Amino acid sequence: MEKRIRKAVVIGSGVMGAGIAAHLANVGVQVHLLDIVPQGHQSRIGLAETAKARLSKQKPSPIYSLDTLSRISPGNVEDDIHHIRDADWVIEVVVENLEIKKQLLEKIEQYWNPGTIVSTNTSGISIQRMVEERSPAFRAHFLGTHFFNPPRYMLLLEIIPTADTDPNITKYVKHFAEKKLGKGVVIARDTPNFIANRIGVFGLLITLEAMKKYNLKVSDVDSLTGPVIGRPKSATFRTLDLVGLDTFVHVAHNVFSQVTDSSEKKKFDVPESLRYMVDRQYLGDKSGQGFYLKKKIPGGKEILQWDPELQEYTPIEKRSFPCLDTAKNTKTLKEKLKVMAYGTDPGSQFVWDVLKQTLVYSAEKIPEICDSLHDLDKAMKWGFNWELGPFEVWDAIGVEKSVSKMEREGTVVPTWVKKMLEGGQKSFYNQTPHGTLYFDISGETRECMEPLEKIILDELKEKGRLIKKNSGASLIDLGDDVACLEFHSPNNAIGPDILQMIRASLEEVRKNYRGLVIGNQGKNFCVGANVMMLLMEAQDHNWFEIDQLVREFQSVAMAMKYFEKPIVSAPFSMTLGGGVEMCLPASHVQAHAETYMGLVEVGVGLIPGGAGTKEMLWRTTTRFDLDGKVDLQPYINQTFETIAMAKVSTSGVEAKDLGYLRATDGISINRDDQLYEAKQRVLAMHASGYEPPMKRTIRVVGEPGLAVMKFGIYQMKVAGFISEHDGLIAGKLAHVLSGGVLPAQSQVSEQYLLDLEREAFLSLCGEPKSQARMQHMLLKGKPLRN
Repeated sequence: MEKRIRKAVVIGSGVMGAGIAAHLANVGVQVHLLDIVPQGHQSRIGLAETAKARLSKQKPSPIYSLDTLSRISPGNVEDDIHHIRDADWVIEVVVENLEIKKQLLEKIEQYWNPGTIVSTNTSGISIQRMVEERSPAFRAHFLGTHFFNPPRYMLLLEIIPTADTDPNITKYVKHFAEKKLGKGVVIARDTPNFIANRIGVFGLLITLEAMKKYNLKVSDVDSLTGPVIGRPKSATFRTLDLVGLDTFVHVAHNVFSQVTDSSEKKKFDVPESLRYMVDRQYLGDKSGQGFYLKKKIPGGKEILQWDPELQEYTPIEKRSFPCLDTAKNTKTLKEKLKVMAYGTDPGSQFVWDVLKQTLVYSAEKIPEICDSLHDLDKAMKWGFNWELGPFEVWDAIGVEKSVSKMEREGTVVPTWVKKMLEGGQKSFYNQTPHGTLYFDISGETRECMEPLEKIILDELKEKGRLIKKNSGASLIDLGDDVACLEFHSPNNAIGPDILQMIRASLEEVRKNYRGLVIGNQGKNFCVGANVMMLLMEAQDHNWFEIDQLVREFQSVAMAMKYFEKPIVSAPFSMTLGGGVEMCLPASHVQAHAETYMGLVEVGVGLIPGGAGTKEMLWRTTTRFDLDGKVDLQPYINQTFETIAMAKVSTSGVEAKDLGYLRATDGISINRDDQLYEAKQRVLAMHASGYEPPMKRTIRVVGEPGLAVMKFGIYQMKVAGFISEHDGLIAGKLAHVLSGGVLPAQSQVSEQYLLDLEREAFLSLCGEPKSQARMQHMLLKGKPLRN
């Protein structure tokens, strides 16, 4: 019988413990969340109860929906420890103290049944030492599972088996974490701080050191160590403020206290300037000030930066670096990295120094901390959100050129790297027609093994599987007679080019394929329609052009809805406005768990105009008007509120609650599996004889229902919750959702509603305040309330 994890016990209800419990509950696992019995508390399970209650208030939310909380049962380690007997997985997440963990594991074994997996979430304590006094059978089922915070959102999970861990247990936990928890798993060795924190903390510490060496300010460093070198926008010091300076010092000290090499120990010795900040509780976001401080001033806020030399906060003065100016004019990250690494100004010299030390240290730590450079690269990308891992960065700047420069500067380059170059291998990775190969320190090349379920669109295009293409989208052959429509316009915004490609794709699929997947592997699925193009047309009073564009969008949506073969949309991340309208007419949606879905057009002064308003009404009546007698008004009001308030789901699961997804639509937990699962859904629907939905009329609430919604709008205006223009937009939306000035219970066609939707959209395009909202969104990236 295949092993499954249905019940878990998480011991420790702090931020990490509660977060891990929440994510297990997200995917359907029943969780007992235990903690100690609090002193002086009325409830013996007060700590765990408080932790559970906090989950519903945290931002970003650790839960997919409020229903998740029903799977978490609070308890304590005295009265409820017996639940371990029924558990499939026990995870300890208590304080980072070896003796406390050993005592807890001794207690766990008293209730442990053979076959139950036990793991620790320690961030760096020796896994082997924790269980050195436990039985052989218990040790065989024990391993490290190091989640990154917050557990729901951070992709990396480091699994650390001991010498005694049963390899089948390691394999199973890896599979469960990838397929059920959606994690990117890397197997690490039992060394201080494992992989990501070992390299990442080293990189942050040498950045602090180089900052002093090159006489840079906090803001200077962040401008040089962010997206321009493939790191997150939080760069260095914003990242430290987010993590917490006390946490960072603790993690750094963990390595400092355990490594024996004196030169390495010195690198992990936290600088006095950082200790000074921690002593004064300048801990970052958690204390309200760290390397940055937001200060209220007349008319707004001012952000100050910490000056380690002066030991005080000073104004930020933007400094110009020639390397940054040059890098801005390059297109690819590879080009940017070369500019930043090989320039001659102080900014470039600083970046080179940081990169050089990080690359060399990464190479020195293989195979001490993990088996391969590929594993190390994945750990840094998944755990620290780097766009490229250290060895991918090394390839980007040129291994041979950089090693030559390092050696001229007296840097000792690891022998295995020099041997690779001497053997004629000029890069750590090589692309071949059969996949990507990486260099192994044994001297051989190995394949970057990807799961069969992982579809990589760029690789398919390189293999000649491109069917059609224009500037906005491509049609790709996924195999098994299934095609994939990939958006690749800027921000995947929908314009005429994408609409044209959808029509061409439907025609191609009609002739030659079983069905179509709409998906891509960009940063976001689709952020909406091309607002800039729409604004320009509106400002030039090109109403005919706008009308034709909206008609075409609506027509394409209807063609998708009633297409004779299955269409599966695969949204993920930001799926807004027109992105939602690419999902609503699909036969099925296979959404990623982290899909933030919403019809947000009111934010730019409009209503959904690509059949989105009509389709939301159609779905509402389909779902609730089962016998033609139900009072639809409460359900129409709910749909009106969802669109008028531009509600965006915080997960794929919540998108179902908001009506953007159907109850029957699928959720992919692992993004790497999403396109494969969407393709499998197409094949299953085709095999079962897919038929498109039947066309039908829609019962509307008519003029009486419109009056109900208008009264609600009036109340909101009088109370000062919405502006006059908000009221105008909401009124237009209500007109469409009610069916307009018709008797209650009237039956209307979809085309009738599309005409109402288009008329409302066009009239709002002509409103100066709507145009102002569009312009503000384009310039500021946030809605204007006017």
